Amino acid sequence: MVMKLKIYLFRHGQTNFNENKRFTGWKNSKLTKTGINQAKIIAEKLKNKKIDIAYQTRLSRSKDTLKHVLKYHPECKKIVTDDRMIERSYGDLQGKYHKTITEKYGKKQFDIWHRSYNSSPPNGESIKDIESRVKYFIRDLIKFMKKNKVNVAISAHGNSMRPFRKHFEKFSVKKMMELENPYDKYFEYTIEA
Repeated sequence: MVMKLKIYLFRHGQTNFNENKRFTGWKNSKLTKTGINQAKIIAEKLKNKKIDIAYQTRLSRSKDTLKHVLKYHPECKKIVTDDRMIERSYGDLQGKYHKTITEKYGKKQFDIWHRSYNSSPPNGESIKDIESRVKYFIRDLIKFMKKNKVNVAISAHGNSMRPFRKHFEKFSVKKMMELENPYDKYFEYTIEA
């Protein structure tokens, strides 16, 4: 008999850096009141789903959002921290305001660093780099799910969600780069085992 296993993928709630238009990357930034409410909305939407294993990154926004979700899931046996799906490193831009970077380097350069697939900010990662590490995570995740027959929740980040969605929703690179991942919605994917 074929089992239909589920992946529930969502983005962390809004952080102080998000609200203030700062490059966050691998820096920790606390959820805002709005971000906490968004995490609670996701939790409510996932309340009646079955979650056996949950994944987070080392960043507090991923962990704090997941905590809200898991309040409804005593069946969740394990939380795994895996940084292959961590947010994009913005390198030297981390912690800096978008406005400051635009004023210093110009709008065109800001857009290249912020939204280009191939280009990375100084000492940072490109979206292509993120896609490379997320692909390995997805490969290992699917193997694990099939072997253990589990449903999983993934508390991810805006940029690491792009390659997830490209993979499961069969998007082109162009379409992936146009995605704006919402803070209060989850994406559900089915794996057959």
